[in-house]
Amino acid sequence: MMFIIMDKIRLPADLGNAITQYRKDNKLSAVAVSAKAGRSRTVLHKLERGEDVTVSSLFDILRAMGLCLSLQKAGMPTLEEMQRRFAAEDDEDAS
Repeated sequence: MMFIIMDKIRLPADLGNAITQYRKDNKLSAVAVSAKAGRSRTVLHKLERGEDVTVSSLFDILRAMGLCLSLQKAGMPTLEEMQRRFAAEDDEDAS
């Protein structure tokens, strides 16, 4: 799934996909990011799968990748966001 960094992140899986995509697009290895963040690769992989990690782990990993968070009003999801969200669920159900 192609995830554009400017897409709104509404779910943990969205965040995980965005982090994975950014890391791969920028040729950052999981080993290098984990080491720079001072976190295990397991924590990074959990985050990339949309699983629970501590907030401090999230920020350490983002910092290691040269990223930060910003907040904005959510508003209603766009049609494109809804289509993408439900297409992802359909893909999971087909597995």
